[in-house]
Amino acid sequence: MGENSSWDWPDELDALVAAPENHHVLLENDQVRVIQTQVPVRATTPLHTHRWASVEYVLSTTDFIRRDGNGDIVLDTRAAHARPGPLEVLWSGPRPPHSIENVGDTELRVLMVELKDRTLIT
Repeated sequence: MGENSSWDWPDELDALVAAPENHHVLLENDQVRVIQTQVPVRATTPLHTHRWASVEYVLSTTDFIRRDGNGDIVLDTRAAHARPGPLEVLWSGPRPPHSIENVGDTELRVLMVELKDRTLIT
C-alpha cells in the first residue's frame, strides 16, 4: 500500500533527504505525509522529487522559476503570469526531479499533503 511502483528516481532525491532546509514534515503516517515547503527570497532548492500526488495550500506566494532535472526552465511565473495566489489550493501529481528558485521579494511557503495511499487518489 502507498508504494508508487513506477517511480524511477532514487530515495536520495526525496524532498526531505535532498532539500531538508526547504521541506519540513508536520505529520506522516501510512496514508499521508504533510510537508511545509519554504523557499527564502533569492534562494534555490537543491534538486529533489515528490513521489506522491498532493494537495498544495499556498501560505505565501512570490515569483519563482521551476527547473527540471536537466536545469531547463519548466515554469517561470513572471513570463507565464501563473503565480498562484496566497491561500490558493492546488493539485499536483508526483513531481520528478526539479528545483525551485525564488526570484520574488517574499518567501514562498506551501503546505503539501502528499497522498501515499493510491486508493485515496482513484
